[in-house]
Amino acid sequence: MNLKEIIKKDIQKILVNINLKSTCDPIIKLNKKINLGHYQINNLIKISNELNLTTSDLANKIISNIKNNNIYKKITFSKPGFINFFICKKFLSQELEKIFFSSRLGIQRVKPKNIVVDYSSPNVAKEMHVGHLRSTIIGDVTVRVLNFLGHNVIKANHIGDWGTQFGMLIAYLKEKNIKNIDVSLSKLEHFYCKAKKKYDIDQSFAEKSRKYVSKLQKGDQHCYRIWRKIVSITMSENYKIYKKLNVTLNNHDTMGESLYSNMLPNIVQDLKNKKIAIEKNGSTIVFLKEFKNRLGESMGVVIQKKDQGFLYSTTDIACLKYRYEKLHADRIIYYTDFRQYQHLMQAWIIAKKAHYIPENLLFEHHTFGMMLLKNKRPFKTRDGNTIKLSTLINEAVEKARQLIKSKKTTFSKKQLINLSNIIGISSIKYADLSKNRNTDYIFDWNKMLSFEGNTAPYIQYAYTRITSVIKKSSIPTKNIKEKIILKTENEINLTIKILEFEEIITSIAQKGTPHIMCQYLYELATCFSHFYENCSILFAKTIKIQKSRLKISILTAKTLKKGLNMLGIKTVKKM
Repeated sequence: MNLKEIIKKDIQKILVNINLKSTCDPIIKLNKKINLGHYQINNLIKISNELNLTTSDLANKIISNIKNNNIYKKITFSKPGFINFFICKKFLSQELEKIFFSSRLGIQRVKPKNIVVDYSSPNVAKEMHVGHLRSTIIGDVTVRVLNFLGHNVIKANHIGDWGTQFGMLIAYLKEKNIKNIDVSLSKLEHFYCKAKKKYDIDQSFAEKSRKYVSKLQKGDQHCYRIWRKIVSITMSENYKIYKKLNVTLNNHDTMGESLYSNMLPNIVQDLKNKKIAIEKNGSTIVFLKEFKNRLGESMGVVIQKKDQGFLYSTTDIACLKYRYEKLHADRIIYYTDFRQYQHLMQAWIIAKKAHYIPENLLFEHHTFGMMLLKNKRPFKTRDGNTIKLSTLINEAVEKARQLIKSKKTTFSKKQLINLSNIIGISSIKYADLSKNRNTDYIFDWNKMLSFEGNTAPYIQYAYTRITSVIKKSSIPTKNIKEKIILKTENEINLTIKILEFEEIITSIAQKGTPHIMCQYLYELATCFSHFYENCSILFAKTIKIQKSRLKISILTAKTLKKGLNMLGIKTVKKM
């Protein structure tokens, strides 16, 4: 259930009764000072101005006309402009009872939509680096949340598998007489770097490369076999990384540029026929008045070069057309950094002008900032090279292993390896996911591996601690029939925090902001800590209170586990 949404709707009904044309949107917040109320309206003054009422008059109208009396114990007004809502204990306990036996914590599935989530998008013939981390794990959280809510989610790992780099690689392999390319991805990247260097300085080699690209794109079987092998080697290694990161992407989700290659000539011709594109100096260009160049003129987007080659813009226009016509997308979400914004918007506008996609198709570009070193520079090695993602993962696992060993634990070798992998990888993911995706953040090993603060180890330990308390109980916890009793402030605060989970899920589904889940889990774990310190669970005064507190503990553990699962983070039985 979503308490904020219930309160909001109750208030909106009253506002419409006051003024039938009212479109006011009350902002409901959890009250930081619980003694003043559990929730409050934060923009009452603004609403009163819009309705031409004094703040106190509006507050009186809302308080006197609110109908959900079974929900609200008390509603008060405090100056300068807040309405405070105290939630009824009985109502809260009833809501907890409803979700106690639910595997979904009472969250209903929504009417499904077809949603394409475009994320990760690694480079072919190159190892994944730290720059791919944010797109991969943030996108995967959105996929998990949307799937949980019941949407039909199509994961699109859009890889660049149809460009000039393949001509360069094929030309290089031919020149060096390398016939066996059943090699590691790192070796393949070495070949690519050599080929790229030669391409930039050797005109003859560059011409050969372009010819091989043309042969590949015209269906030459020899070039096609080499191309398939290069893509296979790359993606095989990438999917090993995804598995380590506990990311849901698999081989079926790869949707490379090659998928749309046959569409490109027809799209260029169609854009010409519709007078959207024109030929200029041998190239085919779409001029967009929505974007201006340095001279203040409409910006030109090249969709076909003089040599008849196509560009990323052409592919992305085709991609949008395909996703609407073939995948029947209702909503498309891209996870790329902010530098791609203009490019994606240009493709989007052209696709709409050509009527490849309808006006009501939802298009969202969920941008993200960079991972930085402590000196606020990009996260690279001392010699300026980008750090491989596999290197970062291995270092995290090793640091976690050293941390666990320093605690003088009694884990077996197998347990140590498993726990090191879970804690190390979870720490990297959580450190990233806990930051607002729109901002840069500083990578700090000490903070992310800490058992204090808003970190993966802290949340994982909180979960383990709660399950340990539950196991120590002599009461069978599967079928506790006694109702939940809420007596103390700590019990009520924890209950409200548990019931906030649906609101968090809904918000992530709308905005793609996993940091709010991290903050929520941290607050939930902290709430439980206060509850544990002030409310005896195993030695409560009566058996009824003991069973009630056990049920609250079980719900807290279930919510923590479900929340971590949404983040793609595993829990452990012992830490």
